[in-house]
Amino acid sequence: MKRMKLRKWEREIEEALLRGEYVLASEEEHEEIRRALAKYRKESVLNMRINTQDLKDLKRKAKKLGVKYQTFIAEILHRFVIR
Repeated sequence: MKRMKLRKWEREIEEALLRGEYVLASEEEHEEIRRALAKYRKESVLNMRINTQDLKDLKRKAKKLGVKYQTFIAEILHRFVIR
């Protein structure tokens, strides 16, 4: 069977798995994860106009963090609202 070419971080995960560093989660942990995912499910759409330079800056910061800019904006809004 042909082996897939893995990225470095994927190889690290695979090696940790083979060493037994990961264990199965309990049903309670699975339920907690399901609740957390449901809580943060995005189901609304927002259209807005912003300054072009602000958008460029947001995109640049998101790229630096390694996330998509829309995800980055949603996280900023979420953190602002919960505080």
